[in-house]
Amino acid sequence: MDPVRLLAVARKEWIQLRRDTRSVILAFILPLFLLLFFGYAITWDVNDIPVAVLDEDRTRESRELLEAFVASGYFTVVEHLESPQAVDDRLVVGSVDGVLTIPPDYARDLAAPGRAARVQLLLDGSDANTATIALNYADAIVTRHGARVALEGLPAQPAIALESRTWYNPNLESRHMIVPGLIAVIMSIIAAMLTALTIAREWERGTMEQLAATPVSRLEVVIGKLLPYLAIGLFDVVVTVAAGMIIFGTPLNGSVLLLGVLTLLFLTGALGLGIFISAAVKSQVLATQIAMVATYLPAVLLSGFMFDIASMPTVLRGVTFLIPARYYVTVTRGIFLKGVDATVLWPQAVLMLLYAVIGLGLATRAFKKELAA
Repeated sequence: MDPVRLLAVARKEWIQLRRDTRSVILAFILPLFLLLFFGYAITWDVNDIPVAVLDEDRTRESRELLEAFVASGYFTVVEHLESPQAVDDRLVVGSVDGVLTIPPDYARDLAAPGRAARVQLLLDGSDANTATIALNYADAIVTRHGARVALEGLPAQPAIALESRTWYNPNLESRHMIVPGLIAVIMSIIAAMLTALTIAREWERGTMEQLAATPVSRLEVVIGKLLPYLAIGLFDVVVTVAAGMIIFGTPLNGSVLLLGVLTLLFLTGALGLGIFISAAVKSQVLATQIAMVATYLPAVLLSGFMFDIASMPTVLRGVTFLIPARYYVTVTRGIFLKGVDATVLWPQAVLMLLYAVIGLGLATRAFKKELAA
């Protein structure tokens, strides 16, 4: 492989890239836009859940319970109901996500030894995710409030005190989990779509004849075309990582060098896949569509970015091993949040290296310098 010919192909591709406004936007503007858009749009945090309250007890104890719900920050009381008949109406209309009902004998049951005081929280199950989270919040609030009430007046602290700690994401902010995974998803899409245009563009513009007349080998063409996009991909990762840290406050606890090396492996495979698609279909429109389907849906649905892989059916869990974004999501979350090193991430590194070799191999095999008669 001649370095001079290799750099000549890379320089030619860079010049073509600069002249293509669509590719420039795709390369330098779209990654940051997608990070900002999805970073703000996607969240699993549920706060200020609107609820209505039907307090049939109207005692100090019922007001304290209600204050515990409000003070948690998870629930917002938007209406006080006067009768049980209004409960169904509020949930049907959708003006609230839940209705908290405190029965008339709440304070009496709370004071009675050996008797449990009961309250009711009705939730709108049409939004199962919000209902599940709200139910967990309510259970924790009631448990904590009940424990405090039970301990009031006792001379000593309980013999056992539970202190829980959450590592790596102490405040359980979903954005800190979303941003590292989002970087992996964005780079899967952008890398494949960038190079999906390169060979197809040569065919559509009629410049493939000139390239075929040169003495460069197929491997030199593939690597030469890949180098500019590899540099752009690394630049995009730097920008998105910096934006994630500055705008969203996502911590980067691990090695920047390790992240760079593993990103290089991942981008090489993704770019090789794009060149393979471009060489195989020879149409920019078709290549873009195939690249989008081959990267976007698997990266979002099967990489572990949005859905837990362990919860998937057995067949789909097996399919996820074929999705390179799965390994890069593990890398970004591990380095960002846990600060893990190469001793932990070496399986992902080996699999992404295999992905890079396969991507380059497919691209080289699919690219033909010979023109059809």
